[in-house]
Amino acid sequence: MIVVDNASRDGSADMVAAEFPGVGLIRNDRNLGFSRANNQGLDVANGELILLLNSDAEAFPGAVQSLARSFDDPGVVAAGGRLEHPDGRLQESCAGALTLWAVFCEQLYLQKAFPRSRIFNSYLQSSRANGPMEIEQVMGACLMFRPVERFDERFFLYCEDTDLCKRLRAHGKILYIPEARFVHALGASSTDGRWLSIARYNRGKELYFRIHHGLVASVLCWVLNRLGALLRLVFWLLVLMGSGGSARARRQVEIFGKVLVAAGNNKP
Repeated sequence: MIVVDNASRDGSADMVAAEFPGVGLIRNDRNLGFSRANNQGLDVANGELILLLNSDAEAFPGAVQSLARSFDDPGVVAAGGRLEHPDGRLQESCAGALTLWAVFCEQLYLQKAFPRSRIFNSYLQSSRANGPMEIEQVMGACLMFRPVERFDERFFLYCEDTDLCKRLRAHGKILYIPEARFVHALGASSTDGRWLSIARYNRGKELYFRIHHGLVASVLCWVLNRLGALLRLVFWLLVLMGSGGSARARRQVEIFGKVLVAAGNNKP
């Protein structure tokens, strides 16, 4: 097991060093981002299979073994399991291809309005899986793969797993294994944390399109992201005016106002 500590400030690295001396611990003096930190772990890993597991994720008994068994097929290059909230609700943990149409449906709420539609929600796939299935990508929070590729360090956070899976698919199949269950405890974000996460996610999509589909596609993604932020800002402004200034509406206006500014200057 390898733990990469990205300059945490809660004493967790000291805890790992004291309580788990057999773990390979890498300490960074600043946050290098998800891609670069994972590559540090890959640099010292020597297994035939690598499991990336977020620090806020925990495996059910047998889950890791279930993922590993899928590699008995030599044509499989990567696999991911079913992610669940602590209360058992399904998290989206596998997806189809990231396309401009998928971004359009996401930003204009069509994906949420028609979650079962294969036209308006062609991206999120977890709820459609009745068993193991081949998929375009699985989420980096729980990703087992043959170490034939590394993360692109131009991605600080978000869409780095989309990029990695696209390159992994050149080497074989990617499978979603719903019987391999993991709890993924997504923490509640602060206002600043939420807007920055959205802004970084948008930038990750734009970088993905720039790398794999060219400048025009990246610009179109930027426009769609900005349109989505504007739509949400207008919606929450209307809610704010109609609710007499509710705290939730104020928070949402602040969040999407910041996201819109970030989309404008591309420097969240």
